[in-house]
Amino acid sequence: MGNEIIISIKSEPTHRKANKEMIKKISDFFGVPENSIHIISGLTSRKTIIEIQNI
Repeated sequence: MGNEIIISIKSEPTHRKANKEMIKKISDFFGVPENSIHIISGLTSRKTIIEIQNI
């Protein structure tokens, strides 16, 4: 732990739109499929911990 990335999200935090946008941006940045990114904690929080597999 200890690595932090700040991402600006424009989507509303309803119906998981913000989480989907965040996953898409991380996927594009790291060049990994969206299904390899998992939200570990913070599903409904401004601070979210994710896991990226196969990086």
